[in-house]
Amino acid sequence: MSFADLRFRPRAWAFALSLAGCAAGVALGNWQSGRADEKRAAQASLKRVAVNGEFLPQYTVLLDLRVHRGRPGYHVVQPLRVSSGTEHVTVLRGWIEAGARREQLPKIVTPVGTQRVEGIALARLPQYLEQPGQAECRPGTVPCVWQNLRVDAFAAWSGLALQPLVVEQTNELADGLVRDWARPEATHLKNEMYALQWYSLAALCVILFLVLSFRRAETPS
Repeated sequence: MSFADLRFRPRAWAFALSLAGCAAGVALGNWQSGRADEKRAAQASLKRVAVNGEFLPQYTVLLDLRVHRGRPGYHVVQPLRVSSGTEHVTVLRGWIEAGARREQLPKIVTPVGTQRVEGIALARLPQYLEQPGQAECRPGTVPCVWQNLRVDAFAAWSGLALQPLVVEQTNELADGLVRDWARPEATHLKNEMYALQWYSLAALCVILFLVLSFRRAETPS
Protein backbone atom coordinates (compact mmCIF):
# COMPACT_ATOMS: atom_id res chain seq x y z
CA MET A 1 0.00 0.00 0.00
CA SER A 2 1.40 3.37 -1.03
CA PHE A 3 0.67 6.84 0.29
CA ALA A 4 -1.51 7.42 -2.78
CA ASP A 5 -3.86 4.75 -1.48
CA LEU A 6 -4.57 6.76 1.70
CA ARG A 7 -7.28 9.35 2.16
CA PHE A 8 -7.54 12.03 4.85
CA ARG A 9 -10.75 11.12 6.70
CA PRO A 10 -10.63 12.49 10.24
CA ARG A 11 -12.82 10.91 12.86
CA ALA A 12 -14.85 13.16 15.14
CA TRP A 13 -13.69 11.48 18.35
CA ALA A 14 -10.03 11.69 17.29
CA PHE A 15 -10.42 15.39 16.49
CA ALA A 16 -12.05 16.10 19.86
CA LEU A 17 -9.41 14.22 21.85
CA SER A 18 -6.50 15.74 19.98
CA LEU A 19 -7.98 19.22 20.33
CA ALA A 20 -8.42 18.79 24.08
CA GLY A 21 -4.93 17.33 24.53
CA CYS A 22 -3.31 19.99 22.39
CA ALA A 23 -5.12 22.82 24.21
CA ALA A 24 -4.16 21.40 27.61
CA GLY A 25 -0.54 20.94 26.57
CA VAL A 26 -0.24 24.49 25.24
CA ALA A 27 -1.97 26.00 28.29
CA LEU A 28 0.22 24.11 30.78
CA GLY A 29 3.32 24.82 28.72
CA ASN A 30 2.52 28.53 28.74
CA TRP A 31 2.01 28.41 32.52
CA GLN A 32 5.37 26.74 33.10
CA SER A 33 7.05 29.22 30.76
CA GLY A 34 5.47 32.06 32.74
CA ARG A 35 6.80 30.60 35.99
CA ALA A 36 10.28 30.40 34.47
CA ASP A 37 10.04 34.05 33.40
CA GLU A 38 8.97 35.07 36.91
CA LYS A 39 11.95 33.28 38.46
CA ARG A 40 14.37 34.83 35.97
CA ALA A 41 12.93 38.25 36.77
CA ALA A 42 13.27 37.55 40.50
CA GLN A 43 16.91 36.60 40.00
CA ALA A 44 17.57 39.80 38.03
CA SER A 45 15.99 41.91 40.78
CA LEU A 46 18.18 40.51 43.58
CA LYS A 47 20.07 43.32 45.25
CA ARG A 48 23.43 42.53 46.81
CA VAL A 49 24.31 44.54 49.89
CA ALA A 50 27.14 44.81 52.41
CA VAL A 51 26.89 46.29 55.89
CA ASN A 52 29.24 46.59 58.85
CA GLY A 53 27.93 46.23 62.38
CA GLU A 54 27.71 44.21 65.56
CA PHE A 55 25.37 41.26 66.11
CA LEU A 56 23.05 41.39 69.12
CA PRO A 57 22.79 37.77 70.37
CA GLN A 58 20.24 38.66 73.09
CA TYR A 59 17.63 39.02 70.32
CA THR A 60 18.29 35.69 68.62
CA VAL A 61 15.32 33.97 66.96
CA LEU A 62 15.34 30.42 65.61
CA LEU A 63 12.92 29.76 62.76
CA ASP A 64 11.60 26.24 63.26
CA LEU A 65 11.11 23.37 60.80
CA ARG A 66 13.72 24.49 58.29
CA VAL A 67 15.08 21.46 56.44
CA HIS A 68 18.47 21.28 54.74
CA ARG A 69 19.32 18.23 52.65
CA GLY A 70 16.73 16.16 54.48
CA ARG A 71 17.90 17.15 57.96
CA PRO A 72 15.64 19.15 60.32
CA GLY A 73 16.96 22.35 61.78
CA TYR A 74 16.50 26.07 62.26
CA HIS A 75 17.24 29.30 60.47
CA VAL A 76 19.10 31.70 62.73
CA VAL A 77 17.98 35.35 62.74
CA GLN A 78 19.74 38.15 64.61
CA PRO A 79 19.70 41.94 64.41
CA LEU A 80 22.87 43.76 63.43
CA ARG A 81 23.56 47.18 64.94
CA VAL A 82 24.87 49.23 62.03
CA SER A 83 28.24 50.82 62.72
CA SER A 84 27.38 54.05 60.93
CA GLY A 85 24.30 54.92 63.00
CA THR A 86 21.66 53.84 65.48
CA GLU A 87 19.62 51.70 63.08
CA HIS A 88 19.55 47.93 63.00
CA VAL A 89 19.25 45.40 60.20
CA THR A 90 17.62 41.98 60.46
CA VAL A 91 20.07 39.31 59.28
CA LEU A 92 19.13 35.79 58.24
CA ARG A 93 22.47 34.33 59.26
CA GLY A 94 22.20 30.68 58.23
CA TRP A 95 20.95 27.17 59.00
CA ILE A 96 21.84 24.99 61.99
CA GLU A 97 20.87 21.37 62.64
CA ALA A 98 18.31 20.60 65.35
CA GLY A 99 19.23 18.60 68.43
CA ALA A 100 18.22 15.03 69.12
CA ARG A 101 15.39 16.30 71.34
CA ARG A 102 13.03 19.19 70.70
CA GLU A 103 13.76 20.84 74.02
CA GLN A 104 17.50 20.75 73.31
CA LEU A 105 18.13 23.92 71.33
CA PRO A 106 21.38 24.20 69.37
CA LYS A 107 24.15 26.45 70.61
CA ILE A 108 24.49 29.53 68.42
CA VAL A 109 27.96 30.98 67.92
CA THR A 110 27.81 34.76 67.49
CA PRO A 111 30.95 36.51 66.22
CA VAL A 112 31.98 39.27 68.62
CA GLY A 113 32.74 42.83 67.57
CA THR A 114 32.23 44.60 64.27
CA GLN A 115 31.50 42.22 61.42
CA ARG A 116 31.09 42.72 57.69
CA VAL A 117 27.92 41.06 56.46
CA GLU A 118 27.42 40.53 52.74
CA GLY A 119 24.22 39.16 51.30
CA ILE A 120 20.97 39.60 49.43
CA ALA A 121 18.39 42.22 50.46
CA LEU A 122 14.97 40.58 50.81
CA ALA A 123 11.71 42.48 51.23
CA ARG A 124 10.37 39.69 53.43
CA LEU A 125 10.96 36.09 54.46
CA PRO A 126 8.76 33.22 53.22
CA GLN A 127 5.85 32.54 55.56
CA TYR A 128 4.86 28.99 56.50
CA LEU A 129 1.85 27.47 58.19
CA GLU A 130 1.87 28.50 61.85
CA GLN A 131 2.05 25.75 64.44
CA PRO A 132 -0.43 26.25 67.30
CA GLY A 133 0.69 26.62 70.89
CA GLN A 134 4.14 28.08 70.35
CA ALA A 135 5.66 29.41 73.54
CA GLU A 136 6.53 33.09 73.83
CA CYS A 137 9.82 34.19 75.30
CA ARG A 138 11.34 37.46 76.32
CA PRO A 139 14.31 39.09 74.62
CA GLY A 140 17.59 38.49 76.42
CA THR A 141 16.66 35.10 77.89
CA VAL A 142 17.16 32.17 75.51
CA PRO A 143 16.84 31.95 71.71
CA CYS A 144 13.15 32.24 70.86
CA VAL A 145 11.72 29.61 68.53
CA TRP A 146 9.26 31.01 66.01
CA GLN A 147 7.66 29.50 62.95
CA ASN A 148 7.72 32.70 60.90
CA LEU A 149 9.31 36.11 61.18
CA ARG A 150 8.09 39.46 59.91
CA VAL A 151 10.24 42.52 60.32
CA ASP A 152 7.49 44.58 61.96
CA ALA A 153 6.76 41.83 64.48
CA PHE A 154 10.50 41.38 65.13
CA ALA A 155 10.86 45.13 65.72
CA ALA A 156 7.92 45.19 68.14
CA TRP A 157 9.28 42.17 70.05
CA SER A 158 12.85 43.47 70.31
CA GLY A 159 12.06 47.18 70.64
CA LEU A 160 14.72 47.97 68.03
CA ALA A 161 14.52 50.36 65.10
CA LEU A 162 14.82 47.93 62.20
CA GLN A 163 15.17 48.74 58.54
CA PRO A 164 12.29 47.33 56.42
CA LEU A 165 14.32 44.50 54.88
CA VAL A 166 16.11 41.27 55.70
CA VAL A 167 19.71 40.58 54.69
CA GLU A 168 20.18 36.95 53.68
CA GLN A 169 23.84 36.51 54.59
CA THR A 170 26.07 34.89 51.98
CA ASN A 171 29.63 35.50 53.20
CA GLU A 172 31.25 33.09 55.62
CA LEU A 173 31.98 33.82 59.27
CA ALA A 174 33.45 31.58 61.96
CA ASP A 175 30.07 30.46 63.29
CA GLY A 176 29.46 26.97 61.87
CA LEU A 177 26.22 27.97 60.14
CA VAL A 178 25.24 26.69 56.71
CA ARG A 179 24.41 29.32 54.10
CA ASP A 180 23.29 27.16 51.19
CA TRP A 181 20.38 29.33 50.11
CA ALA A 182 18.03 28.39 47.29
CA ARG A 183 18.18 30.77 44.34
CA PRO A 184 15.63 31.36 41.55
CA GLU A 185 18.23 30.43 38.91
CA ALA A 186 18.41 26.94 40.41
CA THR A 187 14.74 26.25 39.63
CA HIS A 188 13.76 28.16 36.48
CA LEU A 189 15.42 25.52 34.29
CA LYS A 190 13.09 22.92 35.77
CA ASN A 191 10.08 25.00 34.72
CA GLU A 192 11.51 25.34 31.22
CA MET A 193 11.90 21.54 31.05
CA TYR A 194 8.30 21.05 32.18
CA ALA A 195 7.14 23.58 29.57
CA LEU A 196 8.98 21.66 26.84
CA GLN A 197 7.32 18.43 27.96
CA TRP A 198 3.85 19.98 27.79
CA TYR A 199 4.51 21.53 24.36
CA SER A 200 5.78 18.14 23.18
CA LEU A 201 2.52 16.57 24.37
CA ALA A 202 0.55 19.13 22.36
CA ALA A 203 2.62 18.35 19.26
CA LEU A 204 2.16 14.61 19.81
CA CYS A 205 -1.61 15.05 19.94
CA VAL A 206 -1.51 16.78 16.54
CA ILE A 207 0.70 14.06 15.06
CA LEU A 208 -1.52 11.25 16.37
CA PHE A 209 -4.58 13.00 15.00
CA LEU A 210 -3.03 13.20 11.54
CA VAL A 211 -1.88 9.57 11.65
CA LEU A 212 -5.28 8.30 12.74
CA SER A 213 -7.05 10.45 10.14
CA PHE A 214 -5.42 8.83 7.11
CA ARG A 215 -7.27 5.72 6.10
CA ARG A 216 -6.99 3.38 3.16
CA ALA A 217 -9.18 4.30 0.28
CA GLU A 218 -12.04 1.91 -0.35
CA THR A 219 -11.66 -0.10 -3.54
CA PRO A 220 -14.80 -0.23 -5.73
CA SER A 221 -16.16 -3.74 -5.96
